Amino acid sequence: MGIALAALESSVIATAMPTVIRDLGGQGLYALPFAVYLLTSTVTSPLWGRASDLLGRKRLYLAGIVIFLLGSMLCGAATSMVALVAARALQGVGAGAVQTLTFTLVGEMFTLEQRARVQGFFSGVWGLAGLLGPLLGGLIVDHASWRWVFYLNLPFGIPALMLAARCLNGARPVPGGQVPGGQVPGGQVPGGQVPGGQVPGGRVPIDWLGALLFTLGSGLLIWGLEFREWTLVALSALVLGAALWTEARHSAPLLPLKNLRAALPRVGVVGNLLAGAAYFGTISYLPLFAQGVSGQGATAAGAILTPMLLGWTGTSIIAARVLGRLGTTRLILWGFNILVLAFLGLSLAAHAPLWVISAVGFFAGSGMGFAMFTLLIAVQQATPRPDLGAMTSAILFSRQLGGAIGTALMGTLIGQAAISAGGGALADGLQRAFLLALGLVVLAWIMAQTLRGVGKPAPEARQAGSD
Repeated sequence: MGIALAALESSVIATAMPTVIRDLGGQGLYALPFAVYLLTSTVTSPLWGRASDLLGRKRLYLAGIVIFLLGSMLCGAATSMVALVAARALQGVGAGAVQTLTFTLVGEMFTLEQRARVQGFFSGVWGLAGLLGPLLGGLIVDHASWRWVFYLNLPFGIPALMLAARCLNGARPVPGGQVPGGQVPGGQVPGGQVPGGQVPGGRVPIDWLGALLFTLGSGLLIWGLEFREWTLVALSALVLGAALWTEARHSAPLLPLKNLRAALPRVGVVGNLLAGAAYFGTISYLPLFAQGVSGQGATAAGAILTPMLLGWTGTSIIAARVLGRLGTTRLILWGFNILVLAFLGLSLAAHAPLWVISAVGFFAGSGMGFAMFTLLIAVQQATPRPDLGAMTSAILFSRQLGGAIGTALMGTLIGQAAISAGGGALADGLQRAFLLALGLVVLAWIMAQTLRGVGKPAPEARQAGSD
């Protein structure tokens, strides 16, 4: 129910926004409810992940749901666009917790085989919500009020809050942010140290300076990319550089950089960044193909994305079923192989009929399902418990950040003139964007080849509960 919150919110709101604008005014702020939600949900996810390593997962998960529901109620009660934007910012903070900690909790509570089945189930929930969300949003707007698009979160959020409060008894680090005796799942760490430089038996300080710099730099980057403010993008690079310098010298950094020295976590983070840029950048502009190139209506513009979503959901479920027999490395490589072929097909089919683009999009989604699903499972299995929240949030953050980067870069390559002109000019612009996406997934494919010599992670259980 918690993951349904995030999935519905990401698909339902777009249907309601034209009506919201007519009701509240502020046409010049049309993009802000989307942008500010993306900003706060993305930049806070690493904060929630690392904080859960130090302070406990359950309490922060509950706090995240409360913040999300409070933001939803304020969105529904908004009387101006400014109030709606502020409420969406608060809602995004809660969403950062719900998404990140849901997958972190699963990574901690289940063995490798169990986790694959549970994550596959979550993928099905996400896919179903993504398919039904736009339809549900349209029905609510047509037959009730756009405000109920936000109030709809309450029937999902309140039961999720009550069930988690009652049934989630553990899945937490040692109380007080302490690490006992240098133990991690799977054995002793040399020298009594756990990855990340945490001192056994001592209280681990939160990296406040690194968190501040990382949040500020990420916020500047996403905001600058969203609104094409390249000065902010350049400034974000300086701030993020300072954040990494600070992180490298802290005992419990927001992002455990030492873990990235190993091939699997490095491929997980960078692969999600590159593939996320290619995939989410593409789905941002594919509806333009339906309307501007093929001359179809809004229904076709939405339907063109359905095969990509079905491909991702379907192969995630399949990967969950076959992971134990085929192993993580093989499924990851399959995923990136399919991605390269799919984006090669898109780059060659920019002038093709709509059904061809839809068919190739299905394979792009299928590649994402195999690669991204399996990478998350594998990285979680290879990550010691004290860093599990930080690494899970790093995977999800890199994918979201990649989407923001890909959307901005593809928009620049397509060009506003081509978007306005439509027809062949727009097809040429989309072809340039698809070629960029192809280059990104080829880079990710090259990185994935380094996993061929990596052994399968030991399938030990990540114990939850009172132990």
